[in-house]
Formats: sequence, structure tokens, C-alpha cells
Amino acid sequence: MASLPKWLETALFYEIYPQSFRDTNADGIGDLPGILEKLDYIQGLGFNAIWMNPCYLSPFGDAGYDVQDYQQIAPRYGTMADMEKLIAEMHRRGMHLLLDLVPGHTSEEHEWFLKSSQKEPNEYSDRYIWTSPDTKQVFGLNKTRGTREGLYHYNFYPIQPSLNYGFAKVTQPWQTPAGAPPVQKTIEGIKDIIRFWLNKGVDGFRVDMAFSLVKDDGPGRPETVKVWQQIFPDINCEFPEAAFVSEWGVPSEAIPAGFAMDFYLQMNAQGFSKLFDFGDPEDLDATPFFDPRGNGDPKAFADEYTDFLAKTKGKGYICLITGNHDIFRRPKSISDLDIKLSYAFIYTMPGIPFLYYGDEIGMRQQNDLYPVEGSMFRTGARTPMQWDTGKNAGFSTADVDDLYLPIDPDENRPNVAQEEQEPDSILNFIKSILALRKENPALGNTADFRVLFAQENTYPLVYGREGGGQKLIVAVNPAARACEAELPCAVGDVLYALGGAAAVIPSASGCTLKMEGESFVIFLA
Repeated sequence: MASLPKWLETALFYEIYPQSFRDTNADGIGDLPGILEKLDYIQGLGFNAIWMNPCYLSPFGDAGYDVQDYQQIAPRYGTMADMEKLIAEMHRRGMHLLLDLVPGHTSEEHEWFLKSSQKEPNEYSDRYIWTSPDTKQVFGLNKTRGTREGLYHYNFYPIQPSLNYGFAKVTQPWQTPAGAPPVQKTIEGIKDIIRFWLNKGVDGFRVDMAFSLVKDDGPGRPETVKVWQQIFPDINCEFPEAAFVSEWGVPSEAIPAGFAMDFYLQMNAQGFSKLFDFGDPEDLDATPFFDPRGNGDPKAFADEYTDFLAKTKGKGYICLITGNHDIFRRPKSISDLDIKLSYAFIYTMPGIPFLYYGDEIGMRQQNDLYPVEGSMFRTGARTPMQWDTGKNAGFSTADVDDLYLPIDPDENRPNVAQEEQEPDSILNFIKSILALRKENPALGNTADFRVLFAQENTYPLVYGREGGGQKLIVAVNPAARACEAELPCAVGDVLYALGGAAAVIPSASGCTLKMEGESFVIFLA
């Protein structure tokens, strides 16, 4: 396994959904010059890296995840010159950029697919998954507009034909075995896309649906793991500082596959994060691990997380997120303190944290919006960034009817300009918690972690961090009721505290930690 990129040791990521971030040409859609305009703002918060959602040429049936050409910038975002300028300006500031790689499928308008859908055999005939001519149309299969007989397999929407990485279990004559020559051609095509952007100066990729390449793969996805193990050695040799984060959600599988990072993406059926976001209070499946109602289970999180960490430590990073473009944002019922508690937890854990644009001001979920570009239930998490109290919240000077998505209609909606002036705002909290992480080596990306107290359906969660000659003890109680924990060690002075009070009583075995409701504390150890 190649060594991890050095810059990841201090990386702190900010995710940008480009069409909703900042519009500079008044067409109602965010663009690359808008991102460039806000680099100082992002860096001023404390972030030194950006993950940008797809910016490639696309018919936008799925918000750009239906790629028509991986090597062209969609005109609505700008030009290749704009991208090159953004890369250069980020590097000048010591920042890094990840683009979004979509390796499992393309748009049905991609040149590869247009050629593959022709009746006459050609070099792209096996680039996608095609059935026999007599196969009946069922879910997951669709009819091409080309001259080729048979149906094509698609990954998400029918407009997204699946690239051919083969089948782990071949049960039909039209299925390609994993590892067969046509699969190798697909792999080489993806390598070429990666090389193209790394040669442009991009620092790596977030990889969409990285777990889903080989069809009918078994537990642990061994054949998909083999695909990535074919891709990464060549790429790592040519670009040793390139970094890849997977949308996999199982670090113990993704890291051995060769990824430097994997998202801890534990979500329930409603699309809410199992960490801190909230669904219907009556729906048990919507209860997150950390819950002011007091119904969560920190032990379930601690057990799973420590298992992942034990299997990946020193080999790759587990990435916690405040949210992303697929997860519901904060509902209006959640207080600023609850949000700060969740961020305090995320930014005192090991690994590499990611913050979704707008989460730094507590942007709220917008419900009942009409889907745009295949957004479905995710629409309300993708609304325009709220910069100030001006027209369209400072996102765009376009007419309101021309906006990509509507602005939060609440006249008291949070915005950057106001929160920058409020000492207790979420934005200023983000600045302070990022500064705290940077100032204390025990809170760093690579510092050690161990659970000190995590019991079933019981708060608090208490964990130790150690690194750079420093030892800290961190405790979080998101429940709106007091709690206590018996710790197997003594604690020192309070380094940082948030919310309700915390007190320590020495005991024969260590100490008793007593915490008021909705509280967070870091002790020197």
C-alpha cells in the first residue's frame, strides 16, 4: 500500500455544491468564479481543502452525476481557464481541491455510450452492461435510443447507464465476468480520466458510489476491491500526493481497497444522519446516536467506530461529516446549541472532517420544494448559500424566478454577514473549534483515540485523545438531561467547555464525571 499523502495529516474539508454556492454572472446558477471569489472566506473559517460536487459537462438529469464528458467543464460553471485559475489560486493559498469522480456510470449522452449503443461492433461495445436481444425490460434495465438490440443496465436513474466492471457471479450469457478483458478497458478509461485532472493540478477525488462497480458482488465486495487495487498502484506511482475519499461507508473495506479516506456515512431510511440529525420523533429508525431527546445509543456508535478504527489506523482516515448534498439539513426545531454540540464532537474526533457549505451558519432544511435535476427528497438540502441580507441572500443578482433553487423564505434566515458580527454565532463557533483543533496536537487528524465511557442507551460519551505529547479527555452529553460517568482515570483542568456545566469528583478508581444536559467539555489529562 502506498504511503498516505502528507497534506492529509492537517486537512480540513469544506464541501461545495457549485450550482448553489455563489453566482457571479447573474444567471441564477453558482459558478467557478463564485468559488474563487470566496476562497478567502473559506480559508478564513479555518478550512484548507475543498471537495466540489461535479462540474463536468452534463445534461443535468441528476445534478451533474450524469456525466456527458469528464474532461470538459459545464458552460454554466465557466471554462477550463476558470478551473485552472481556481486550482492555481487554491495552491497559492496552500489549499487543496478534490473533484467528484463518477466511475460507475455516465450520462446516456456520453460519447462512450453513444458508440456502445450502435449495432455495429466497435471498441466501446462492451464498455457498458448490455443484455441479450430477447431480454425483457425490468427494473434496472432500459432500452437504448441507438440501433443496438437488447437492454442496458443502469445504476441510479435510467439516464445513467452502468459502466462494465463485470459480474462477481455470472448467471446469464450476456454478463461479463469480473476481471475479463472488457472490464480492463473500462478500468483504463477511468485511469485516463483521473490522470487528466491530476495533470491539471487537482489534488484528488471524492469517488461517487465507489462500492458499486462490480455487480452482484459478495460480502465485503471483494471484486470491487480488486478493481480499485488495479487502479491505485499506477495512479499512486505517478501522483503520490493525490488523495481519494470514497463514498463507501465501510472503512474496513474501502481503506484496504486503496482509498486514503472513507466517509462514515451511517444514515437511516429517511436520509437523516445517524449521528446528530433528526427525523420524526415518533420514528425509532430516525433516532440518531446523539439525541437531545435522550433516546440515542452512543455505545452502538462507539463499538462500530472503534472497530473501523482498529482495522484502518495508519492505513487511511475515517471522515465524519456535518452533512452533505444527499442528507437533510438541520430542521428549524434544532437549537444552535445542539448544532454546536454536534460540531464540537466532530471536530474533536480523529480522521478528516468535512463540512457542507452553509452548515457553518446553520442553514435549515427547506421542505416541500419541487425537485430540480433529479434531486428528489434531497432538494431542500441544496438551496443557495445565504451570504447576506441583500437580493437573493447575496447568492445571485438574477431574477428570483431564474434561481437554481429558491432561497429560504424566512426573513430571519441565517446569513454569513450577520453571523460574522455575532460572537456567539455558529459561524464564529466553527472558527473557534477549528482553531482549537489546530492548536492542540491531541485533537489532530492522526492523534490516538480511545473510548473511556460508552454504555448502551446512556450518556455521556467520553473518549481520550493523545498526540504530540498532549493528552486530553473529551466528554459529550447531547441529551437535555443530566448524566454521569465513572471514569478509570483522573482528569486535569478544563481546556474547553460548551453548554451546561460539568464537574468531576475524585473516586478510588479514577473519578465521577457529572454533566448537565446539553453539555460538552475537554479536560487536560
